[in-house]
Amino acid sequence: MTNAAERGRRFRVRPGGRLSGALRVPGDKSISHRAVMLGALAEGTTEIGGFLEGADALATLAAFRALGVEAEGPRRGRLRIRGVGLHGLRAPDGPLDLGNSGTSMRLLAGLLAGQAFDSTLLGDASLMRRPMRRVTEPLAAMGARIDTSAEGTAPLRIHGGQRLRGIDYALPVASAQVKSALLLAGLYADGETRVTEPAPTRDHTERLLAGFGYPVHRDGASVRLSGGGRLQGGPIVVPADISSAAFFLVGASIAPGSALVLEHVGLNPTRTGVIGILRRMGADIEIEDQREVGGEPVGRIAVRHAPLYGIEIPPELVPLAIDEFPAIFVAAACAQGETRLAGAEELRVKESDRIQVMADGLAALGITAEPQPDGIRIQGGRLGGGQVRAHGDHRIAMAFAMAGLAAEDEILIDDCTEVDTSFPGFVDMARDAGLAITVEAGA
Repeated sequence: MTNAAERGRRFRVRPGGRLSGALRVPGDKSISHRAVMLGALAEGTTEIGGFLEGADALATLAAFRALGVEAEGPRRGRLRIRGVGLHGLRAPDGPLDLGNSGTSMRLLAGLLAGQAFDSTLLGDASLMRRPMRRVTEPLAAMGARIDTSAEGTAPLRIHGGQRLRGIDYALPVASAQVKSALLLAGLYADGETRVTEPAPTRDHTERLLAGFGYPVHRDGASVRLSGGGRLQGGPIVVPADISSAAFFLVGASIAPGSALVLEHVGLNPTRTGVIGILRRMGADIEIEDQREVGGEPVGRIAVRHAPLYGIEIPPELVPLAIDEFPAIFVAAACAQGETRLAGAEELRVKESDRIQVMADGLAALGITAEPQPDGIRIQGGRLGGGQVRAHGDHRIAMAFAMAGLAAEDEILIDDCTEVDTSFPGFVDMARDAGLAITVEAGA
């Protein structure tokens, strides 16, 4: 009931409360995408546990079914994929609609550039506005032929039958999606493909490729592979998504009396920037029972309420927390003093312009927030009540929902249309933990 209600609806959050108990948030979205993709290209069967049954990951799964891949499930996070091998995909009957998923579109652009058939990638109105030249231009240097709109956006029309060649590419901006797209294209390229990053980004693609038996080499800031190899299917366990856990880390930090445990959370070092930033702000976060599952580090996170203080966010942590900044901005709004962020221009081309949308929403709640071209300045204070718009951005909606824990009055969040893209069941889980949230028809 909640998932259906979230689409096209409004969140109403009553002020106050605290978070407590033990939670396991849904599976990691980034890993779920990549597990489907590599499982489809592998030889043999891949069994995935902990798969995120959210709209974005399901869009990736639907695309591969349209490309001729058989899959059973998902049921309760379990998914079985019968791989077709690197050269076993078949031409789809029509365009592949990827909904709101930028990860699906960018990674598939690289993967499909090496196929023998033509394909077209579409998405919803938000995805069709997002920039794609950052992927299509380096792919063109590899020999791919991909047509975009005049603005460099989708639809992406990918011409099959092109002979790809490996390149040595330095990313102008740190981006795991662009890196992954080039590595996936590199599976089909002659010679070696090397990608060098200006700063570390999530490395799930490299870890999963190695887990499927494909040789990948890391040399400092560079990762490289050669085409012509094979992938072998096998079992994969997807850890809980730290991006989803981030909302509860912030909620428990800002709500007096909170004490919360988050189970089996992925602790990949390229994804833990949110923990580093919150700890620098004074958050009481402890990591327990650390271990490795399926090539990914996981652990239990315990968080308690603690006073927070404004900081200048270290630039080296920015790419390691790029998806968690809406939640971090709420923590900054509740902190004593000013928080400053720079070097995060990528936030302006996410599902929404997350810098401007968060600044507008915080201002509506009485917080001074000054947007910058590549970041924001937030002066901590007392959150009032008010009405904000999520602009169909799932992370904006969930961030402002958690703000209700520290607000003095009710918060209404309009346009909460896409929460189930990354966090199906968010409202129920948040309510069970202590957030006074309800869902109703939007204005």
